Amino acid sequence: MRLSAHGLTAALPTGWEGAFTTARDASAGRTPSGVTTASLPSLPTLHLANFALPADRGDFGSGAVDVMGASDAFVSLLEYGPECVGTPLFEARGLPRHLAASDFSPRALQRTLAGQAGLQVFFTEAGRAFCLYAVLGHRANAATLAREVSRTLANVTIGPRA
Repeated sequence: MRLSAHGLTAALPTGWEGAFTTARDASAGRTPSGVTTASLPSLPTLHLANFALPADRGDFGSGAVDVMGASDAFVSLLEYGPECVGTPLFEARGLPRHLAASDFSPRALQRTLAGQAGLQVFFTEAGRAFCLYAVLGHRANAATLAREVSRTLANVTIGPRA
């Protein structure tokens, strides 16, 4: 499966699915730079998972992470506005594409669910500010799932906003 929109492209491995959204979750509130999301244009969020994505889900996977099994993985790639580019939070360059089990922690989860581990990284690529948020179904499978997420991220490209 290949997804492409908003200058983002993802060639997904077998067993993965994905979807774009452009509406911000009402619970998001403010960007890291303090701007309310209501004042921002609709920015894309790309959700990827190795399980069936529920239709109703928030930017950071609420609704999806709740139904994950131990061998499931969820990825959210959220774009933030141009006012975030060049700020200290987004100073890292490039989407992290090689993740290790040790990169994931229960403390990185937006909401703690038993056994799960997460990762949150803010970065800039192609002059655009993003947050990568990923959740593994269970820490016991972290090594395998981190490799699977890395394999998926290796096939994501970020270009100029289309």
